[in-house]
Amino acid sequence: VNLALTGFWSCLSSLNQSAVESGLSLASDPAGIVNFLDMINNLKGDSGRGYYMQMVIGTPGQTLNILVDTGSSNFAVAAAEHPYITHFYNRALSSTYQSSGRGVAVKYTQGEWEGELGTDRITIPQGPSGTITINIAAILKSEGFFLPGINWQGILGLAYPLLARPDPSVEPFFNSVVGQTGIPDVFSLQMCGAGVSASTTADPAGGSLIMGGVEPTLYRGSVWYTPVLEEWYYQVEVLKLEVGAQNLNLDCKEYNSDKAIVDSGTTLLRLPGNVFSAVVEAIMQTSLIEDFSAGFFEGTKLACWMRGESPWRLFPKISIYLRATNTSQSFRITILPQLYVQPITDIDGTLDCFRFGISPSANALVIGATVMEGFYVIFDRAQKRVGFAVSTCAGKWVQGCVD
Repeated sequence: VNLALTGFWSCLSSLNQSAVESGLSLASDPAGIVNFLDMINNLKGDSGRGYYMQMVIGTPGQTLNILVDTGSSNFAVAAAEHPYITHFYNRALSSTYQSSGRGVAVKYTQGEWEGELGTDRITIPQGPSGTITINIAAILKSEGFFLPGINWQGILGLAYPLLARPDPSVEPFFNSVVGQTGIPDVFSLQMCGAGVSASTTADPAGGSLIMGGVEPTLYRGSVWYTPVLEEWYYQVEVLKLEVGAQNLNLDCKEYNSDKAIVDSGTTLLRLPGNVFSAVVEAIMQTSLIEDFSAGFFEGTKLACWMRGESPWRLFPKISIYLRATNTSQSFRITILPQLYVQPITDIDGTLDCFRFGISPSANALVIGATVMEGFYVIFDRAQKRVGFAVSTCAGKWVQGCVD
């Protein structure tokens, strides 16, 4: 059975029963452990520069912006000066910081850092109430990690202990929050940057990280869940891809041969080489553009139109089919061109320029922020599954609902 997250406007009347039936904590429940309404809009940022949340670290508190990353498991903050950041966490000024004396180094798809492990107390102004003691990596040296134009000074790895460095004994942030506050082992993400120009720095789009459950006002229709195959990354199973209505007809091993993961810290939809080539070929066959520059698809060139001319009608929608928790079923998340053909402000103001939001990957298939911006994504660790529902802030950028 294929159930589809498609057709936003026709499905607004769908009942959001899934979250209620799952027994997750809901904001509308006055007896809930935590008030999710306080967490709405606790993120700022966009897919290009990342989504970040304000946190207060140490005693007395030092306020920093921390990038939200579901593709890693260390909580790490700048602890020394760097040309691309405005301020850093000064351990010497915190009476509650304790060094473990252990070094730590982490490499990401882009960028790396090294530093020293310790613990300190944190509070989250728009998060669960109370003070939490967490493992914290003080970043002392980095390369390609802090970038020009970012407004964050650290990273919050929300994946499982297996990815923690130097080893899984370093308890990740969310495990500590659940253990110390008693909130359910669930968090959910709404990222609202779709359609926002990647060079607009004045007013970042924002979003919400709901810790402890699901906030019903952040999605429409039903939630559809896919199992987490292995608890390290949020690894899921992709069954097939369609471009327009055309099945790529690749063996499903092509999609999952290394791993398929849901990763808010990756900007684009990243596809293994063969899958990427097949998607580009299908887009070129089904799009209304003739002789389109290969540089656009390779990520080396922008495509520009006269201001006010929208290119989105020229491109097909893309559907990713995921295995449902009832393993004989699947469902699809459908991405409109508004999500994967992304606006970039042009210098001279006469053109609207766009970049391709899909890139080739040497290994994993990564459902990154480009895709996640269309959906409210629920990381239900308690029941070992990831849920997708249509995001309320993506109405004009994505079609999605369960038929």
